[in-house]
Amino acid sequence: MLTWAIIFLVVALLAAFFGFSGLVTVAAGIAQILFFLFLVIFLIFLVISLTRRGGARKS
Repeated sequence: MLTWAIIFLVVALLAAFFGFSGLVTVAAGIAQILFFLFLVIFLIFLVISLTRRGGARKS
């Protein structure tokens, strides 16, 4: 599950880079939507992953 969360984070960062930097002005609106969508999905998968493991490990 954590792997999927990292994949969604990378996709969100790529969408933000290409959409917010002005390199692809036509797709900027779509990139912003994808950025926030994948960011939310990343956070959901991160929370699920942490709760399945029982939280942070104590040393």
